Amino acid sequence: MTGSSSHPLLGVIANPVSARDIRRIVANAGNLQITDRVNIVLRVLQAARAAGVARALLMPDRGGIRALLERHLRRGDDSLPAVEWLGFEPSSSVEDSFTATRRLQAAGAAAIVVLGGDGTHRAVVRELVREPRSNGAALPIAGLSTGTNNAFPEMREPTITGLAAGLFAAGRIGAGEALAPNKLLEVLIHPRDGGAVRRDIAIVDVVITHDRSVGARALWKTGSLAAAYLAFAEPEAIGLSSIGGLLQPVGRRERGGLAVQLAADPLHTLLTLHAPIAPGLVLPVPVANWQRLAADEPVTVLQRAGTVALDGERELAFETGDRVTVTLREDAFFTIDVARCMAAAARDGLLRSPSPGAAAQAPVPPR
Repeated sequence: MTGSSSHPLLGVIANPVSARDIRRIVANAGNLQITDRVNIVLRVLQAARAAGVARALLMPDRGGIRALLERHLRRGDDSLPAVEWLGFEPSSSVEDSFTATRRLQAAGAAAIVVLGGDGTHRAVVRELVREPRSNGAALPIAGLSTGTNNAFPEMREPTITGLAAGLFAAGRIGAGEALAPNKLLEVLIHPRDGGAVRRDIAIVDVVITHDRSVGARALWKTGSLAAAYLAFAEPEAIGLSSIGGLLQPVGRRERGGLAVQLAADPLHTLLTLHAPIAPGLVLPVPVANWQRLAADEPVTVLQRAGTVALDGERELAFETGDRVTVTLREDAFFTIDVARCMAAAARDGLLRSPSPGAAAQAPVPPR
């Protein structure tokens, strides 16, 4: 698995409506405007072009990103690669991310830069790993944080992400150095009537709630939580994974995950944790117990009925008699390791060019 050096193609999936759920109302968080998102895309593309990317293929949208970007392109900009749009009519729903991911795979993109929060990144990964044992997960992503809860995508200057993704896509850094494996959580719901098994995934956290319906998808009320299963849990994270991160941190590159059982009453409460559930929102969480998760070992959910939230949003309801399992999968998909790519660029001089007329000589080390 390497980037293509003949006609380097970079995919971009930019969600125009990430960070607009109810958590922006109940917490003191900001919201990126469309012009800000377009500026991020431009910085990514300019950097990717400098790294050797010749073409960029973007997801269309109705939220204004395409319109503003095309206005910019009409003025002319030689610093950008050739910009093209995937050929489908956007629906302004998560289906756009699914469709764009499939189309980018088919088009031969070397990598996908994703702008959004945990939910947008999950949608892309879900499509990449949709078919068991498929090679779709071999297509790496580079995440940029523009959503509400951003435990998965890194907070990083888009120019640097664009450089790293571009160096890989152009074949200037090999996969062994450029890419990092990631964990995910697989959820299976076996219906009590023996019907078809429902399957879904999360890339950060699976949370079981007492709620009997999906309702408003965004999850922020801690009183409804029953359990949390975490692929990784970092103490500096925002969102539901912060519960585990403040109990027993688990790194995203570390083997194993974490399972946390939350208490329904004071009798079963071992401790109360004050966790940053959303930007500006620190709430008490009653904890009953926690333990490490091992890979490839299904864990049966104890809650008899409720909903399953995936990366902060309720997605699946289950009833009494249904059997719900959560399984940690390691090395499930790949991301661009931006820090390692930039270290390789410095070590190998990938962004250097000799000055015309300058004598070719090795630098003299300082004494």
